[in-house]
Amino acid sequence: MKYKILLIIFIISLISSIIILSTNHGNSGFCGIEKEGCESVQNSKYASLFGISNSIYGLFIFAFLSLITFMEIIKPTQIKRLLIDSGAIIGFLIALYFIYLQIFIIKAFCKFCLIIDFGMIIAFILIVAKKIQIKKQKQ
Repeated sequence: MKYKILLIIFIISLISSIIILSTNHGNSGFCGIEKEGCESVQNSKYASLFGISNSIYGLFIFAFLSLITFMEIIKPTQIKRLLIDSGAIIGFLIALYFIYLQIFIIKAFCKFCLIIDFGMIIAFILIVAKKIQIKKQKQ
């Protein structure tokens, strides 16, 4: 069940990354009335790393995590679980950083960025809750 929920989170994050990427290319209709906040976040100096848009990173990362999670549901292995868990933990830390940037530095919000960020927080909570449950069962 955990991996099915994670798959949904990763697919939603993938779709959000695609939407953010499309708004970077002039199609800001997705942002609706919050257009200014979206543009402020997406045009900030924090919107890219090494000259590559964060939404492109998100596109590849969430496509990879979606594929690995789907494969884990079909045929579970320890290495896939490790990749998924590591991705969710790293994503959680990055999400906290991006939320901090939006609140305190940029002072604007991108709703699709926040969907991804809160999705990664939920993914992290699922991972940690499962680890705690397994640890309690072993005692």
